Amino acid sequence: MGLGLAVGVVAAPMAGGGSTPELVAAVGGAGGLGFLAAGYRTAAGMAEQIRATRALTDRPFGMNLFVPGPAADPAVVAAYRERLLPEARRWGVELPERVAEDRDDWEAKLAALVADPVAYVSYTFGLPSAAEAAQVRAAGTVQVGTVTSAAEAVAAAGRGMDALTVQGPEAGGHRGTHRAEDEPGSAPLLELLAAVRRVTDLPLIAAGGLADGPGIAAALDAGAEAVQLGTAFLRSDESGASPAHRRALLELGETVVTRAFTGRPARGLRNAFIDRYQPYAPTGYPEVHHLTQPLRAAATRRADLDAMHLWAGTGHRLARTGPAARLTRALWAEAGR
Repeated sequence: MGLGLAVGVVAAPMAGGGSTPELVAAVGGAGGLGFLAAGYRTAAGMAEQIRATRALTDRPFGMNLFVPGPAADPAVVAAYRERLLPEARRWGVELPERVAEDRDDWEAKLAALVADPVAYVSYTFGLPSAAEAAQVRAAGTVQVGTVTSAAEAVAAAGRGMDALTVQGPEAGGHRGTHRAEDEPGSAPLLELLAAVRRVTDLPLIAAGGLADGPGIAAALDAGAEAVQLGTAFLRSDESGASPAHRRALLELGETVVTRAFTGRPARGLRNAFIDRYQPYAPTGYPEVHHLTQPLRAAATRRADLDAMHLWAGTGHRLARTGPAARLTRALWAEAGR
């Protein structure tokens, strides 16, 4: 089963505000496929995003879910809190003394998507249980697993996924490793695509650093049916990225993978916060995410590029301005498709 897209461009789900109903509708209207991000929202907030998107388009679209994992070791989170306290005092914010378990409203979101299905559901940070996947499948939804290795691809295929998003190390934002403690692989996207293709014949969506025609063409030639773009859309008219984040894509140069902000590996623009705290950042997602939230919010209010979490892929300097539909069509044409 193929994805059946007229234009093989997928707008990546960017949790935290980058993805918007307007962006999803624009990319879908251009013949591609847009994904909303349920991460960090309640089930009710997710449903509101779905309603807003349906008001803008009758094209199919998808929803991405974060799969919850085991709780982090409270001791390592507490030690990191102590390390961050001088930063909090400097900016006059309070860090939570204890972070409660957070499953990102997983069960309620699944129930809502079974009761009122969208065309596609993708999973990041793991896979649903066999019973959960069967429920979503019975609702008529196409399921997409995010994988960062051939082993994860085998697991996703075995769980009944209909397609795979193959996320290379060049991708901005969180790496989709199925376990928070895993160090993500370093094999470039094209090599990873070849490794995944050897173990499955499922349709593949290539993700990671893709932002121009030649890069997209190379991924398609390597066996992908479509490409997933996130950073490439951050400067578009419909993006939810802040003005400071848009500016940073051009002003800051290097991207690095860090656990400093969330306790999970994520690629972002290198800044002073990462340099100071990456050596001490523990594995602990989403606990570290919640721990650093007051610091990140204060940095965002100040538009402080030295302290913000600025997720970006390696192709961030290629991100363009303008309407997302025009960008979608242009990139597909530049890829020779």
